[in-house]
Amino acid sequence: MMSVANIQVSETPQVLYALRRADDALILGHRLSEWCGHAPMLEEDMALSNIALDLIGQARELYTYAAKIEGKDNDEDKLAYLRDVRQYRNLLLVEQPNGDCAQTLVRQFFYSAFADLYWRAMMNSRDATLAAIAAKSEKESAYHLRHASEWIIRLGDGTEESHARAQAAIDYLWAFSGEMFAVDAGERSLIHAGIAIDPEGLRDRWLNTVTGVIGEATLTLPQNDWMQQGGRVGRHSEHLGHLLSELQSMQRTFPGLTW
Repeated sequence: MMSVANIQVSETPQVLYALRRADDALILGHRLSEWCGHAPMLEEDMALSNIALDLIGQARELYTYAAKIEGKDNDEDKLAYLRDVRQYRNLLLVEQPNGDCAQTLVRQFFYSAFADLYWRAMMNSRDATLAAIAAKSEKESAYHLRHASEWIIRLGDGTEESHARAQAAIDYLWAFSGEMFAVDAGERSLIHAGIAIDPEGLRDRWLNTVTGVIGEATLTLPQNDWMQQGGRVGRHSEHLGHLLSELQSMQRTFPGLTW
């Protein structure tokens, strides 16, 4: 197993930008897929699986575009399955374990509250392909946000146990939320060119959304403003390596295998 060599990627700012968003969607989609057959009730089992499919669909479009921009021999499958863990540039938030259902839904809530704003803003990108991907993805992220928000309120304003679990999840995941707004020099150049949007401009609206739902759920946000960083430059938690060993096992063992 794991006998296939890692691919090399020419990480220009535009390629890296697409890969970061693709990696977010793929890794979070895979995390949600782990609930298939294990969610606390059938309806939620189906809902999480459908959200996972939406995210994996976004990842496919972004990987395909990244490969086109790079102009080499890579494609969506190679980018998804044949990179080393340090080559992944996803947010640390999305690779965190599912934990209990409350932790999964808080993770989804934090991410979806950002993604909905992000994709809506990216519809105005000067890059026609990214704008088209954004138009499709925003419709999906709006549903993802609504679904997660309803569950946060239900858990927070539910039983004593559900409240405690939801609060514990918020306390744990809060430190991973700040990375969504981080920008490096390469991404800054794309912002100036009108290709990317500055996520800092979304922070206040994201916080208003999060604060409103958390308040309605009778929960509280931590006061600590220290945030984890590293995922965007390939420094990950130990969880990503375990996730990738499962995600990549088939392609690594049987290169080029198709259904």
